[in-house]
Amino acid sequence: MDVLVAERGDALLATAVLLTGSRSAGEDLVQAALERLMRNWGRVHGDKEGYLRRTLYHLAVDRWRVRRRRPEVLTAIEPPGQVDGTEALHLRQALIQALGLLPPRQRAVLVLRYWEQLSEAEAAETLGCSVGTVKSTASRGLTRLRELTADWALEGAGMKGAAR
Repeated sequence: MDVLVAERGDALLATAVLLTGSRSAGEDLVQAALERLMRNWGRVHGDKEGYLRRTLYHLAVDRWRVRRRRPEVLTAIEPPGQVDGTEALHLRQALIQALGLLPPRQRAVLVLRYWEQLSEAEAAETLGCSVGTVKSTASRGLTRLRELTADWALEGAGMKGAAR
């Protein structure tokens, strides 16, 4: 387990921060998932990281259900091994904030598909739903992100409020 945390801890934390909206909540989520893995270590055969990731997503969904109406504020995170310029950092922050405006299921699907780069089948298995649900949820989530970010291009061109 120490090797898993040492090698993959930063990536797991980055995912947890995206799912929860803050670093401290992400750390709590990773801790809770690690505790579950420790309790079930003998029964988990095969991919321990896969079990840990599924546990992260399921715990996050459980928390979303409990706090369905509580607004969230997402914080900036850096993907492992990437260095940004200021402009890219501001864009990432804005995208993370827009991601926070999505419903929890759409957010989870988009994080799995485009941050974690899981296939549709892997995302469906992780979330315990069908591939069709992942496809339709991803489509709706991307459409909503486009709506939320539509004015960015206009603002960048100095045409805020102009008709498209």
